[in-house]
Amino acid sequence: MEASLMSWVILVLSGVLEAVWATALGKSEGFTKLWPTVVFGVALVASMGGLAWAMRDISTGTAYAVWVGIGAALTVAYAMITGAEPFSIVRMLLLLGLVGCVIGLKLVGGE
Repeated sequence: MEASLMSWVILVLSGVLEAVWATALGKSEGFTKLWPTVVFGVALVASMGGLAWAMRDISTGTAYAVWVGIGAALTVAYAMITGAEPFSIVRMLLLLGLVGCVIGLKLVGGE
């Protein structure tokens, strides 16, 4: 079954929300800070819901890899931009490689 464009849009947005909940989880300091904990919970539910919705049309392996790849890349990029993690050309190239692999999954996956 050919995946619809909407499924891919939802999957990408869910990947972005994965980065939001992962970042909020770190800022919640073990769920001791209210607003980061609230953001974590809302983003987590929305992200997982979107992933589940997208998986109606996109195979589990491809959807999960794309979701995790987007979330991981954005989480690390955000941390580097804000200074929470050090920036380096090597780290940036590795992130670009990760993004390239995610795009490659879409292009060769036939979905």
